[in-house]
Amino acid sequence: MSKKKKSRRPFVATKDAQEQGVTLSRRILDTYEGQRLDGLLDKIWRSIESAKPLKRELPDKIWIKQQFAIGVNDVTRLLERMPQIETTGGTRDISCSFDNVMRKATLVSLQVVLVAADCNPKWLTKHIPALASSRKVPVILVRDGKGGSLRLGGLLNVKTALAIGVKAKGSCINAAFEEII
Repeated sequence: MSKKKKSRRPFVATKDAQEQGVTLSRRILDTYEGQRLDGLLDKIWRSIESAKPLKRELPDKIWIKQQFAIGVNDVTRLLERMPQIETTGGTRDISCSFDNVMRKATLVSLQVVLVAADCNPKWLTKHIPALASSRKVPVILVRDGKGGSLRLGGLLNVKTALAIGVKAKGSCINAAFEEII
């Protein structure tokens, strides 16, 4: 069998790709690291703890899944199910596709997405900022050496989490993220 040869031509980004990169970088709020990261995680932890008495009789695990999307797959799934928002000339057009099946789709929107920026391999979370920007969902990058996913997972009592999406439910957790955004 013969192997394919790599192209020796350098990759040149098109103008559209460069413009998309500019708009993509505007949708990423900021990269949190060091003391700013500690302050952010502490604020999120306090808002989670203050919302826990309102959970009624639900177990912690179920209540957390109602408030957050945990993991790359869950965050990606929710972002893909959200309607894509296109702004043209000041008006907003919302295009949404529905299944042919006669059932109602549950539309859960995300308020903000937290992504561990120091994950390995990088392609695991590479698609999330672009997908979130097409849905007008802000992204917060968390960078802590090699332990960003450990710090995010510690918030929700799981071992690691490369991505966490905060579901827009109108709770005090959402109010805390409104202050951050």
